[in-house]
Amino acid sequence: MVSKTYNLHDYVEMKKQHPCGTNRWQIIRVGMDIRIKCQGCGASILMPRRDFDKRLKKVLPE
Repeated sequence: MVSKTYNLHDYVEMKKQHPCGTNRWQIIRVGMDIRIKCQGCGASILMPRRDFDKRLKKVLPE
């Protein structure tokens, strides 16, 4: 399996979009858990790294 690389403050696209209609997220915490913030409404979600890796579609250019 190919490991996807991402860093703090990267913008990412997830497989499913947020209910607000936006699919652009910013990584605001990296560790055992990843916290991402919706760029549409400002909501943040904390999820385990393993779940984040499964749901990540691609890293977006800034």
